[in-house]
Amino acid sequence: MPKRYPPEFRRKVLDLVAFGSRVTQFAADLDISDQTIYFWHRQERIDSVQLPGTTSADNAELVAARRRIAELEAEVAVHRRAAELFKEGSTPQDGTRRSR
Repeated sequence: MPKRYPPEFRRKVLDLVAFGSRVTQFAADLDISDQTIYFWHRQERIDSVQLPGTTSADNAELVAARRRIAELEAEVAVHRRAAELFKEGSTPQDGTRRSR
């Protein structure tokens, strides 16, 4: 799983790169991938509507929606299984009383 960096750290890195630091040298000094910095920079440009793409806010919303969908699908599966079990166990037995 990729390492997570706090937003403040990302912001500082992008500010330093914007002031003219070389990305490759800066990435080596901080022991992070230069591709990571390029990705952050690209995402920053998407968030500021300089490039087309999915913004960070939209992406967070999609992640939350997918998580909720997975939870709901799991709930539906449990309910379906419970309904199957109740259906199997609810058949009348021989010798049971009928209602009047």
